[in-house]
Amino acid sequence: MKGPLSSLKILDFSTLLPGPFASLLLADMGAEVLRVESPSRMDLVRVLPPHDGGTSTSHAYLNRNKRSIALDLKRPEAVEVVKQLVREYDIVLEQFRPGVMDKLGIGYEALKAVNPRLIYVSITGYGQTGPYRDRAGHDINYLAISGIASYTGRRDSGPLPLGVQLADIAGGSLHGVMGLLAAVIQRQATGEGQQVDVSMTDCAFSLHAMAGAGYLGAGVEPGMESQVLNGGSFYDYYRTRDGRWISVGSLEPQFMQSFCAAIGRPELTARGLSPKPEDQRELKRAIEVEFEKRDFAEWCEIFATLDACVEPMLPLSEAVEHPQIKARGLVVDVPREGLPAQKQIACPIKFSSGLPEPRHAGGVVGSHTAQVLAELGYSAEQVAALKAAQVTG
Repeated sequence: MKGPLSSLKILDFSTLLPGPFASLLLADMGAEVLRVESPSRMDLVRVLPPHDGGTSTSHAYLNRNKRSIALDLKRPEAVEVVKQLVREYDIVLEQFRPGVMDKLGIGYEALKAVNPRLIYVSITGYGQTGPYRDRAGHDINYLAISGIASYTGRRDSGPLPLGVQLADIAGGSLHGVMGLLAAVIQRQATGEGQQVDVSMTDCAFSLHAMAGAGYLGAGVEPGMESQVLNGGSFYDYYRTRDGRWISVGSLEPQFMQSFCAAIGRPELTARGLSPKPEDQRELKRAIEVEFEKRDFAEWCEIFATLDACVEPMLPLSEAVEHPQIKARGLVVDVPREGLPAQKQIACPIKFSSGLPEPRHAGGVVGSHTAQVLAELGYSAEQVAALKAAQVTG
């Protein structure tokens, strides 16, 4: 079975998380992705713990369904290989700081001269322009300067380091995929390629969907625990008697009424619908008191059949066993060369025509170098010579 993106061929120069997660989604949906990796400078995800069978589980997942070619991009022979590849792999995904690919001789203009239809997606922390274009950064920095961290946390303890990389994934990866596919659609109409500039900070800034609108349109500055959805109302997590947590999101009147009845406090319904901060503070304290009267399992049983927007907070070990997660097929077995299949998170997008089964987990650096060079017309002797000269791995 071919996926919906089976017509796309992508040359992926990215490392770490944002680019590889983007190309994982593309590969899962059928695109042919070829990673270009350094034979001497390791992608740090390859050594990121934990490991399974001697391989980083993160690397095995992020590089599922992709091939790998090892090239020392500082060598002119490697640059020549890249220029041959972009005649066929007419989409490039890269994640270097601005200007690095130009210095290597494989920037957008250089490769566009080889293939005018080239789509060149650049994912960076701060974008190709602006005073921060050359500045180093990580997810926590992008969330900090984009303003998201300023109202994500508790007043008494400050901003929270999130458990997932929001700017990296929701910013870089997902917007990178959207930009890439939008450029593909335009190329289908015009025949022209282009460069797509994706800044993780820009994209994180754009996630201020409601708070940003409120500030720019009405001058309301969001703060920690000051809004309905960030802890400023009863919409929150509550600790049970045995130290676990329940999420309560009963915003609509019918859900609030059902929730208050379930905890034995129907008289709280009116307060739950009040916009007054003092009413919300009193309601939260009342809910806290009620949840502390029962254990987690008891509350789960009470709310199991109620449509009240109340769900248990699950650790990952329980989430993977949740009947909804299992019914949606979100965990799959992925083949590994010489090792038993590994359980991984599946592609979350469902198509009525289906998706191809996972082909393989991420492998060793340059595991497909000889194969790819042969496809370009290199003889066995030429392949061996490039390896002996350490142009390839």
